[in-house]
Amino acid sequence: MENITAHNSNKNGSKKNKQHKKSTRVDLTPMVDLGFLLITFFVFTSTMAKPTVMKIDMPFNTTIEHDDICTSCVLTVLPAKNNVVYYYEGAFTRNNMQQTNFNGIRQIIQQKKLTVAAVIGNASKFVLIIKPTNQSSFKNFVDITDEVSINMVIKYYIDEALPTELAALTNGNEPSKK
Repeated sequence: MENITAHNSNKNGSKKNKQHKKSTRVDLTPMVDLGFLLITFFVFTSTMAKPTVMKIDMPFNTTIEHDDICTSCVLTVLPAKNNVVYYYEGAFTRNNMQQTNFNGIRQIIQQKKLTVAAVIGNASKFVLIIKPTNQSSFKNFVDITDEVSINMVIKYYIDEALPTELAALTNGNEPSKK
């Protein structure tokens, strides 16, 4: 086996061993190419994923025109805190407001549609009014609008809760549970 060390003699005549070292230079050109490919991929995929929003038609003016809605065809729901939904049929009174949770609201909407279809003869006359309260979460509002789509409610309105309705919710008189 041959020794890799070279023998050099200095001025004194002594020999000194010197090792030859290989270059440790790393070529990063392929890494730069990979980086640009990854950046291109993430830019392309992020522009492809556009967020979708639910369409809500809001009126342009605030003047209320006469809308032919029968009082017995209306169901009003008020999402409140702790995933509770208050609802009443027809015109508001303290006595006709009831309480349920989000699991029970679908059955109530379906039952009201059936009642309207039996009384009026046409389920498309059914109207749902959604009045979210300040205590309700945005998730609760989305859950109610999902129920509109699931139950194929043709007419629905989004409105603000009246002070009398809010007073009935915050007052000590709890509506009946269903």
